[in-house]
Amino acid sequence: MTLYTRVLSYLRPYPLALAAAGAATFAFAALDASAYVLLIPFVDTLFGAGPTGASGPLSGEAGGLVGGPDLMTRVLDVTVYRLVDIQGDPLQAVQGIIVLILVVFLLKNVFDFTRTYLVAWVEQTVTRDLRNEVYDHVLRLDLSFFGRTRVGQITSRITHDVEQIRQLLTTELARLLSSGFEFAVLVTFMLVLSWKLTLAAFVVIPGTMGVWALLVKPLRRGDRRVLDLAGDVSAQIHETLSGIRMVKSSSAEEMERRRFRSNTGEYHKTFLRAERLRALAGPLTEALATVGTVVILLYGARLVLSDGAMSGAQFVSFVALSLKLYRPVKYAAKFPTVVQPGLAGAERVFEFLETSIGIKDRPGARVLRNPTGAIAFENVTFGYRPGEPVLRDINVEIPPGSVVALVGPSGAGKSTLADLVARFYDVTTGRVTLDGVDVRDWTVSSLRASMGIVPQETVLFHDTIAANIAYGTGGATDLAIRAAARAANAHGFITALPGGYGMVVGERGTRLSGGERQRIALARAILSDRPVLIFDEATSALDTESERLVQEAVRRLMGGRTVLVIAHRLSTIRRADLVLVLRDGRIVERGDHASLFAAAGLYRRLYELQHPNAVGGVQRVATESEPVPVLGARARGL
Repeated sequence: MTLYTRVLSYLRPYPLALAAAGAATFAFAALDASAYVLLIPFVDTLFGAGPTGASGPLSGEAGGLVGGPDLMTRVLDVTVYRLVDIQGDPLQAVQGIIVLILVVFLLKNVFDFTRTYLVAWVEQTVTRDLRNEVYDHVLRLDLSFFGRTRVGQITSRITHDVEQIRQLLTTELARLLSSGFEFAVLVTFMLVLSWKLTLAAFVVIPGTMGVWALLVKPLRRGDRRVLDLAGDVSAQIHETLSGIRMVKSSSAEEMERRRFRSNTGEYHKTFLRAERLRALAGPLTEALATVGTVVILLYGARLVLSDGAMSGAQFVSFVALSLKLYRPVKYAAKFPTVVQPGLAGAERVFEFLETSIGIKDRPGARVLRNPTGAIAFENVTFGYRPGEPVLRDINVEIPPGSVVALVGPSGAGKSTLADLVARFYDVTTGRVTLDGVDVRDWTVSSLRASMGIVPQETVLFHDTIAANIAYGTGGATDLAIRAAARAANAHGFITALPGGYGMVVGERGTRLSGGERQRIALARAILSDRPVLIFDEATSALDTESERLVQEAVRRLMGGRTVLVIAHRLSTIRRADLVLVLRDGRIVERGDHASLFAAAGLYRRLYELQHPNAVGGVQRVATESEPVPVLGARARGL
């Protein structure tokens, strides 16, 4: 499927609206041209009647409209002259023709409104459909796609590039359709008036088309580069605003300002380079149209004055029609260039739509219902890139209801191991099972619906506290939301806030403190009540009271579930039924806290680095919930 046909396929679901818009456009073009044809009887009536009324436009002397054999005379005979008696009083005839012109303009504007509204309806409907399709596809893409694609580029393609396609599909195509109808109607009337003069008017059209044909390829390249740079600008804005605290704390405003000005400067130069080519063709086309008009005036004057082949009124009408003719001709000639931004945007959007979905349901995948939570890794090896494994020969069984803590130095593979359970990635070799079945044999949606996932960085959306707690649960009641908040030790601070559960937390929860955000996230996991929990403990330092409340909520959350936790706190590690110590993608030690400490291996060395005053693996009670970042620092992009 070519790029053009693929773009046009988005119009296919709306044939009735398109047909109605086309009919209205044709009617508009016909009525628009008819207004100029009405100049013929108007001019003949106005100037053909003498002071005594002895001679008039119908006598065959000045205009020859009735007696002459020309086609336009016969057309007017069966239309205008049936409605207006121009053999009578010339003033009444002129008034009648003016009324006809007003009616034609009124009907033309009615059809203009109809086509404009229908085109707007189609363009917004198609834009909605396309944005929805792109957004739906992006949501189905696996995490590896987001690891290699900047968020700003994704945003730019869903918004700016789709807008360019909208301009192409509706605004530009509607103008092309209107130009086509207008051209057909005008040429028809011009041929009726004089086929010879019409041929003369066509002399410059090939040259007009040729000017634009030379610019299509360089403009496509330039417009594609413009859209790429617009995505870069959008990406930097997103990154800077997302990390604005780091920018300010690093006094990096000037550096970001230079980066942004460099990007916008490059965009400015590239945009102007493309527009310079586009702007150059306009005057060239206008010059050729002027040449065509001169040819019509010279040859038409000869037909009127020397050959007598046309009346003066017919020539005036022909000149008016020819002047309108060059407008659709110029647009049709430049159409291949004005649509280049839309085609470049379509290429970028279709790149997203053609990105394969790596994590999807296998044929015959089953729906997971009421899992017990038994998890097993069987000879699992995994790498983000071929030949570069980050997990090697992982074998472990996790009984239902167990708490398993993952510890190890940064980059050991802890987060990757947890991601494989939720099937954010597929193993390279071996398999991960849930309830004895390969996770790839469960449907992705039902697999993840059985898991509560609490990431290290709390994710809150720009919505109310209640909506954030209920996120992903689908129709939770206010009573259930409040119960989950109480279990997470969040109800007290929520009710003290302005608006309570209805307060909007701001983007990324900026209106809440770190401890409050963590408790909202825990309330969300408690409300979802899923049998498997993947929990990445936050390392952010909290005050003593907030830490105590968070830890109480964590203990409630873990109760009765199979928990895989990337542990950062000693209290969590002590509660674990099994501690897995990872290094370089391998499980090098396993056991509980006491046995691992007694083994005097990697676990003990890491522990003592963090707690040099520990005796026998026991730290003072007051600090049992302190973060242990060395044991569990999150390793992204392993």
